[in-house]
Amino acid sequence: MIADELSNPVTDGLDVVVTSVASDSHTWNLVHLQLVLEELGHRVRNLGACVPDDLLVSECLRQRPDLVAIGTVNGHGLTDGTRVIGRLRSHPELAQVPVVIGGKLGITDRGTRDRAAALRAAGFDAVFEDGNATAEFRAFVRRLRVGVST
Repeated sequence: MIADELSNPVTDGLDVVVTSVASDSHTWNLVHLQLVLEELGHRVRNLGACVPDDLLVSECLRQRPDLVAIGTVNGHGLTDGTRVIGRLRSHPELAQVPVVIGGKLGITDRGTRDRAAALRAAGFDAVFEDGNATAEFRAFVRRLRVGVST
């Protein structure tokens, strides 16, 4: 835990859904996301790996989270992420919920900026793909407040 997190704990933590995309069977990244969020004082519902789009949408409609964090390792984040954000944003109840994606979003290191731009244009509030992803994710989450979108 970082020192300022100890001295300034979140008193009104966020309700966060952590998930992967439907094609991604990796779980260690989701556990990492969950631990980071819990250390920041937030409540996490980890849906796990290979989450079908319909399940993610239905859980978000049911839970009305303050944040949705999608982690992916298999390199299909751009394709799967573009599809799933469209599904989430098609529901007016979820249109303003901050949704972020991070991890390995493509199968090569080339095109990182283009992938991030495409995912933001598709509706993601933030994209985390480089070496400082965890620090940037923490900073993004710290700026969020319960019930307030970015």
